[in-house]
Amino acid sequence: MKFKSDNVRLQYDENRQAELVISTKENICINDLKEIISKGKELSVDIKQHRQKRSLDSNSYCWILCQKIAEVIHSTKELVYKKVIKDVGQFELMPIKNEAVERWQKVWNSKGMGWFSEVLEDSKLVGYKKIISYYGSSCYDNREMSILINELVTQCKELNIETMAPAEIERMNNIWGGK
Repeated sequence: MKFKSDNVRLQYDENRQAELVISTKENICINDLKEIISKGKELSVDIKQHRQKRSLDSNSYCWILCQKIAEVIHSTKELVYKKVIKDVGQFELMPIKNEAVERWQKVWNSKGMGWFSEVLEDSKLVGYKKIISYYGSSCYDNREMSILINELVTQCKELNIETMAPAEIERMNNIWGGK
């Protein structure tokens, strides 16, 4: 069960046991949760900051822009996408054992088109290479996707490619959490 909360407080029961109270304005049914507890089972709870998920429109617009750029520069939308991921996308830097580099890259790259890694240099750790591994946009949050879209829009403008009207881009960025 997932829901958004805008209030949390700690209270104590008559036995001085702390109780975490999480409030929500959403209409939720807790009967399933109570049933699990009544059977002597425990619940696992993961609480984290809410982030607005990116819209499917953002993904579609990303690919439209990649295609438009590819047509002008005589490339493919896939290569344009990978380049923008490399230019402004999310990544991890990590040391990988020399003998595991090839396998690491094969596994990382198998996650999707935007997921790729490159060997940068020898690591300070003996017997390791420093690897940069890029995340594909499929796991981006609104802010990260907005950065990617804004970079594609900038490239389109530089190539005199028509994009959405500024007001529409601003509206989409607000939806994506880009502001």
